[in-house]
Amino acid sequence: MHILTIGEILWDVFGDAEFLGGAPLNFSAASQRLGHTVALVTAVGDDPRGQRALESMRALGLSTEFVQKLPGKSTGTALVTTDAGGNARYFIQRPAAFDDYELDDARLNALEDLQPDWIYFGTLAQTHPPSEQILHRILERLPEIKCFYDMNLRQGHWNLPLVQRLSSLASVIKLNETEAETLFQLTQSSEEFSLEQFCRYWSQTYAVEAVCVTLGSQGCAIFKDDALLSFDGFTVQVADTVGAGDAFAAAFLHGYELKWPMARTATFANALGALVAGRSGATPDWTVDECQALIAEQGRAVPGEL
Repeated sequence: MHILTIGEILWDVFGDAEFLGGAPLNFSAASQRLGHTVALVTAVGDDPRGQRALESMRALGLSTEFVQKLPGKSTGTALVTTDAGGNARYFIQRPAAFDDYELDDARLNALEDLQPDWIYFGTLAQTHPPSEQILHRILERLPEIKCFYDMNLRQGHWNLPLVQRLSSLASVIKLNETEAETLFQLTQSSEEFSLEQFCRYWSQTYAVEAVCVTLGSQGCAIFKDDALLSFDGFTVQVADTVGAGDAFAAAFLHGYELKWPMARTATFANALGALVAGRSGATPDWTVDECQALIAEQGRAVPGEL
């Protein structure tokens, strides 16, 4: 599978420690490790963080062909705090280099030559109108590409009309339960929250094939073919949750594209998300064998090799 990812690349700053992150980068790293070819469309500054970002991407096995280095711009950062349960909160500094990516005709032609099957995007970068315009330029050039929209609604970096526009582009949408409830209240405020009702409304309104709702340690719920199914999570000692949802997204798309049964796809995605949550940083080391071991260890074995 060939995947384009577009959006932010930034450093997650935990006190004195920094880890390369940004949902598109994290998703790209996990997808690459699962055997897919990934091109990340983003920008870094011509600064020490930008140089370290490029070096770290290469160490992760990711191509830097479509990563621009912009003089006079600052590489993105997110100041991260975690609560007692390891759940993360972010303060993202804007503008950042990823806001100033320029897609000229030569780069657009090069992206088209890759013949990608999917494009992955979130909300944060698209709040900058030129970035949303770049997304649409790519989609106009690649009308057959499928879209995976990973919402990741960060406080101060989203608005409902934008989320609605991006949802209308998607074949698959991923979000968490809190985000689902927030959107439900904004669009169906007179009714009591129902996850199934939200998923049905969102799926029908925006012609989405599948809606994935992550439920933290409880696993996930998947709405597809007019039915909502729940799949249990895995028990791990949480280090931090940064990157766990992005790994889940990569694993889900992996199984979805391979047309695995939904139980197999969701179980694999839950296992990989749990592995990442149990390790520090957004792109820790992990293997598919470790996912298989966790699934077997906690009695969730499903037919077929991962």
